[in-house]
Amino acid sequence: MGRYEEPGEMEIRRVYKSFGTGKDVKEVLKNVNFKVDKGIFTCLCGPSGCGKTTLVNLMAGYDTPDVGEVTLDGKPVTGAGWDRLVVFQESALFPWMTVWKNAMFGPLSLGKISKKEAEERARNLIDKVALKGFEDRYPMQLSGGMQRRAELVRTLINDPKVMLMDEPFRGLDAMTREIMQEYLIKLYEETRVTILFITAELEEAIYLGDVVYFLTAAPGTIKQKMEVDLPRPRLFKHTATERFQELQAKAIDVVDEEAIKAFGGRR
Repeated sequence: MGRYEEPGEMEIRRVYKSFGTGKDVKEVLKNVNFKVDKGIFTCLCGPSGCGKTTLVNLMAGYDTPDVGEVTLDGKPVTGAGWDRLVVFQESALFPWMTVWKNAMFGPLSLGKISKKEAEERARNLIDKVALKGFEDRYPMQLSGGMQRRAELVRTLINDPKVMLMDEPFRGLDAMTREIMQEYLIKLYEETRVTILFITAELEEAIYLGDVVYFLTAAPGTIKQKMEVDLPRPRLFKHTATERFQELQAKAIDVVDEEAIKAFGGRR
């Protein structure tokens, strides 16, 4: 599946973000600096309430920082755009559209490729995520895992420069989550789209990512960056390797202190 857009690169520079006013103001992000490199699978981990979703909203252009800058390919992000697409925690499929119409909505709206090419891309992606035969189903007729697969199709068919994923597999059972991880890895390794994947699960971050950033408890800031040197193609069997266990142990050491802070200093 060829690309008609080059993958993008995003950078967060000295970003601060608060909500509320006066004595009710709450600082959510404090001097956040990190980079999502072009064509790299980057994960962002942190305890509950540390500002992970706020960061996704800033990068997507749904909100603006109080201080600092969010850039895409060196240019400031000033609003939402098709070059940065979000896969949310909850399904954002149009409930009144079938799987096929959800997939075709973006390409037909953008007009960057012909209808024929869009249909070829849709068939290709639907087949890759094992939804062939479900094209005429509506979201409510799909399981949670199938909805997530349809979301991947609807996002990737638009060939975004950056795909922002905000805990997209949260709430899925363990087996479905593992299957979704495998689908995502295969699609990433084929397309090399730039991905920022938000998760609270350390094992998931290390299994999926090439780079993992760790956020502190609120107000969130980057505590550490970890390079994941597991081979690609990435396979589930890599989670049983000694190197994976070493990386996971390092990650636990990094986040343990922040998790305690997030729960008021109590274990």
